[in-house]
Amino acid sequence: MSDPIACIEDLRAVAERRIPRMFYDYVDSGSYTESTYRANEADLRQIRLRQRVGVDIGARNLTTVMAGRQVAMPVALAPTGLAGMMRGNGEILAARAAQRFNVPFTLSTMSICSIEDVAQNVTAPFWFQLYVMRDRAFIEQLIQRAAAAGCTALVVTMDLQVGGQRHKDVRNGLSTPPRMTPGNLLNMAAKPAWLCSMARAKRRHFGNIVGHVKGVDDMSSLASWVKDQFDPTMTWADIEWIRKLWQGKLIVKGILDPHDARRAVEAGADVIVVSNHGGRQLDGAVSSIQALPAIVDAVGERVEVWLDSGVRTGQDVLKAVALGARGTMIGRAFLYGLAAAGEAGVHKSLAIIAAELDTTMALCGCTDIAAVGPDILAMRGV
Repeated sequence: MSDPIACIEDLRAVAERRIPRMFYDYVDSGSYTESTYRANEADLRQIRLRQRVGVDIGARNLTTVMAGRQVAMPVALAPTGLAGMMRGNGEILAARAAQRFNVPFTLSTMSICSIEDVAQNVTAPFWFQLYVMRDRAFIEQLIQRAAAAGCTALVVTMDLQVGGQRHKDVRNGLSTPPRMTPGNLLNMAAKPAWLCSMARAKRRHFGNIVGHVKGVDDMSSLASWVKDQFDPTMTWADIEWIRKLWQGKLIVKGILDPHDARRAVEAGADVIVVSNHGGRQLDGAVSSIQALPAIVDAVGERVEVWLDSGVRTGQDVLKAVALGARGTMIGRAFLYGLAAAGEAGVHKSLAIIAAELDTTMALCGCTDIAAVGPDILAMRGV
């Protein structure tokens, strides 16, 4: 990586230059006016920290436990669709970087590389994210495949029963398969490093689906299948059904309301992820950090509560922990690294966040992430 990289924003700038516009915009966009997308970051920035001095901060510890796994810091890689279009074999590269850093990696249902592809390329257990689709037999098959691959946690995403409209994706013609307009073709041709990585890639389609569903053998047949599969009739009864099928940790993602958090616990969740899908679904919804304290109050003594959406720095991680989160998930932050420099870029994004978390915790007079609480905040801001 020739560019001097100091922060996640630097990785974002490199990523914007190195990958085709349609895939960059897929990552770096929210729904409608993008007000919730922007609020996720803005509300985290408004929280002020309490600086402390005269404290022995010589030895510091960032390690913690997330969903029963000892991790290097309270950060997991969130499930992100199309990661394999940011860089060839993208999901495999991200999983390798996460393993090397000792943080969890979550594979999306809508990944390019399959569950089996990732399992063949890492030794550490990873997590699998599940969308509830109309084809319940296929859902059972996915759960069985995740178990066979050694996945230790299942992440069920609740907030994509219908898709939010993302204006940039509409304008760019991002579809399944992507529309090969003259503009898109010219833009791709201007990204030779990206083209080379895709030429070497094992997969260029949705590996968890193509070839595993009757009649879905290529990207064209996949398009019609996906269009009708996301299930708007999903209820908590489906989570209870999944809980009976899955023996590992069950993580329910996409919760913004305390009532929904309590219902998720009743349905069998081990972990609640406070998330608005990175501002990609309901524009105008509250930021994830704004929703966090009430959900911690509602269920934090019964299950782990994590924060997703808007985490770009180690300071964001510390603020979330101070407000009661037991962990965080990052999506865009690692995708920028993946698009910028593949596996090394993902590892760099994790190293940046860890260094920021360590330094900020020290300047707040804390030496152990497990001891961080609301007393390190000078002003909540949310």
